[in-house]
This record gives sequence, C-alpha cells and structure tokens, in this order.
Amino acid sequence: MKFRRNKSDQVGTEEGVDTEQVSEQDEQAAAPAGEGARTQGPWDSSEVTMDEEDPTRVDLGGLVVTGRPGLELRLQVDEKTQQIAAVLLIGKEGAVELRPFAAPRSADIWSDIRKQIAAETTRRGGTATEATGTYGTELQVVMPVTTPEGKPATQPSRVLGISGPRWLLRATLLGKPAMQPDETGDIESALRDVVVVRGNEPMAPGDPLPLTMPANARPVQQREA
Repeated sequence: MKFRRNKSDQVGTEEGVDTEQVSEQDEQAAAPAGEGARTQGPWDSSEVTMDEEDPTRVDLGGLVVTGRPGLELRLQVDEKTQQIAAVLLIGKEGAVELRPFAAPRSADIWSDIRKQIAAETTRRGGTATEATGTYGTELQVVMPVTTPEGKPATQPSRVLGISGPRWLLRATLLGKPAMQPDETGDIESALRDVVVVRGNEPMAPGDPLPLTMPANARPVQQREA
C-alpha cells in the first residue's frame, strides 16, 4: 500500500474526487436491524485480535486499516491544526473516505446527520436520496463539479453510516463503488477490514476520534497543481 499525505483542501484521487460531506452514524448500520453481533466489518477493536507484527496493517490511532495490493493510503491533514481529519483508501476504480466519531452508547445519530447532509447537498446544488444498502440506510449523493478542463460535470457518491460500540464510522464511497456496488471489490473489501479503536476516554457524541500518523510512514506532500 502506498502512503500519501494530503492537504485538507486537496482531498481526492487523481481523477478529481472531492468529498466534503459531513456526517456521523447510526446504531444499527454494521449489523442487521434489531440484531446484536455483527457478521462483517468494519469491526470494533474488541472484536478482533490484531497482530502488531502484521506488515499489512496500518495503525492510525482511531482506525486500523489493512493494506491491499493496488490501494493507496492518503491522510487528509488540516493545515491549521496539522491534525488528521480523514483517511482515504484509493484504488484504480474508486475510493473510500473514512471519518470515525464518538457516539452515545445507545442512540440513533445517523438519521439526524443524514438530514443535515441532504440539506447541505441541496444548498450546494446537488441531490441526496436515501436508499437501503448493506449497512442500512445510506445517502446517494450527486454533486455538480467542474472538471480540470473547466467543464461542468457531476460526481456521484454514497455516504454510509456504520455504527459500533460508542463510535460511528462515516464512509463515503466514490467512483465505481458509488455507482456500481460490488461486495467483492477492492474498496468494499478494504472497508470491511477496517478496525475502529474507540478507546475508553470520555468523549462528546460527534467528536472525531483522534487519528495519528503511522510511526514508520514516509509522507509524500502533494505537489501544487
């Protein structure tokens, strides 16, 4: 897995992906409604045994991701605070942006956040439609964008709300995974491998879980266009 560090205002792939949706999540996303234990990831750190010597795993503090051939890891860094705001896994056909948040032990935050995302999308001239997906109710978003050549275009994305014990993982799918979901795809498989590390510290609902730079990372600053 390649590693790259992005500036906060340069989130995306080489194909111009732009992800600015803001959200958190839902209590039932990672498991069928009304049931307890999840049958697939993303996982809570208490649900898996992580091998610290596994070279494919990248420890980012609040998230642990597993490297896969052909995927590039990028970290979106806030220029003012120098804090990591989001994690992106990027492949040839698409990407997923990951943002983990603290959540109440029992509450449905995702439904309220979906409304906020939809309202903001509409304000910016796009559309947001609710649909049922693998992780429960998701948003299918279409935003107007401008290509590098200056031509108008649209960018589809799917915003998922995936919940675990006292956390909410917002996953925004871009590219092919947004338009043609494939459970066997590289991006979808990488999403299922994600582990969320909530920790025991008291946090207000909606606060982002702290993300850290890997100790052995060699960041590559994205060049200005």
